[in-house]
Amino acid sequence: MLDVIGSLYMKKTRIAIIGTGNISLYHLKTYKKLGDVEVVGVCDINYERALEFCRVNDIPMAFDNHIDMLESIKPDAVSVCTWNDSHARISIDAMNAGAHVLCEKPLAMNAMEAMEMKKVSEETGRLLMVGFVRRFAQGTEIIKDFIDNGRLGEIYYAKTGCIRRCGNPTGWFADKSKSGGGPLIDLGVHMIDLCRYLMGKPKTAGVYGVTFDKLGPRNDVKMLNRYRAADPGTVCDVEDSAAALIKFSNGSALSVDVSFTLHTAEEKIHCELFGTKAGATVIPEIKIAGSDEGYNTDMTPVYSKESNEFESMFAREISHFIDCINGRSQCISPVEDGVELMRILDAVYESASTGREVRL
Repeated sequence: MLDVIGSLYMKKTRIAIIGTGNISLYHLKTYKKLGDVEVVGVCDINYERALEFCRVNDIPMAFDNHIDMLESIKPDAVSVCTWNDSHARISIDAMNAGAHVLCEKPLAMNAMEAMEMKKVSEETGRLLMVGFVRRFAQGTEIIKDFIDNGRLGEIYYAKTGCIRRCGNPTGWFADKSKSGGGPLIDLGVHMIDLCRYLMGKPKTAGVYGVTFDKLGPRNDVKMLNRYRAADPGTVCDVEDSAAALIKFSNGSALSVDVSFTLHTAEEKIHCELFGTKAGATVIPEIKIAGSDEGYNTDMTPVYSKESNEFESMFAREISHFIDCINGRSQCISPVEDGVELMRILDAVYESASTGREVRL
């Protein structure tokens, strides 16, 4: 009897990774570290890359077709790390095959696809978690503690952005048929979600947005170390930069600006929240701006910072996914949030196209 209990206790969650581009390595690193997880297969449309990924990382099986993989190894869960245009199709196929899904952001190419994914998740009873990895940053957790304890009061405004001077990754990122858009859907999705999450996930009421296509990828710029897509490409039909004002049904608002390419002397990523009792900077450094005894005061929490914040965010996200599918945690990044973000992104692009506010 004890042997049976022991074997049940040691049963591992069988994971497959679909897509072996740069981001898949962050998923793999944590899966490899978790004692109750086994990575049993990998899939990529580039079969040679999948084989090499398996060889280097000691994974038993490689596939060039996710349907064949799902039927052959029947994983308990999958990480979807593919181009945006295949997120919906692969996630739906995986859930219908009985697997839980962690899908990289953005959830889909548009809100219609995202809603279909949500429907399948509900019908199959499979978890569909969205890869909003910034929810798992140390700073996010710290500021959320302050918010949940009422230290900021009512949050009525936020501003955020991610500005690159010359940072178009090219490849599929710059091909709208594969990505769905440029910096708005790639970078803005993170920043908008982070603010909306900390603001209590209010419903969207209206969006006004603009996009600009003036500079292109600027491949002629010399002596820069750039993040590049795993597969190079010559197509670039996405926006260089975008900005939006998002109004929520509770009266609060969020402004966001993002760019792949912009003639600016300062590249930056920022996130600030403003409440009736205090304000908070989440990125680049955590700080609370308030008042005490009639004086304006700035307060900086003291905590042990991680050496590799980006990798640590993924570690907490992946661990949370495994805890959720094994009933140890309630998912903090559910499919519903992915659907709402796609509604916002669709509205920004529509507003930019029509020149008018889009009401939701």
